[in-house]
Amino acid sequence: MEWKLFADLAELAGGKRIAVDAGPGDTVGEALEALLESHPALEERVLDEDGELEDHINLLRNGSNVFTQEGGLGTELEAGDELALFPPVSGGSAPR
Repeated sequence: MEWKLFADLAELAGGKRIAVDAGPGDTVGEALEALLESHPALEERVLDEDGELEDHINLLRNGSNVFTQEGGLGTELEAGDELALFPPVSGGSAPR
């Protein structure tokens, strides 16, 4: 399974695409654990003091937010799933 990381998360992990040891039948939570185990610098950025995913971090499976559109971290992975993790995006300049 592969994670797509964005913004500072990609910088912390050393790449925009990170393969982890997870696959069909595993859960999104297990894939996240595998990511954090292999790239511990991400843990402080994405988990709160209770070890839960920070509210402002977005976790998508096939473009859908796993918390609002799917079954949370217990969502079972299927072959071909795409996982993405990114912080809130803001900035840019106002239109002129």
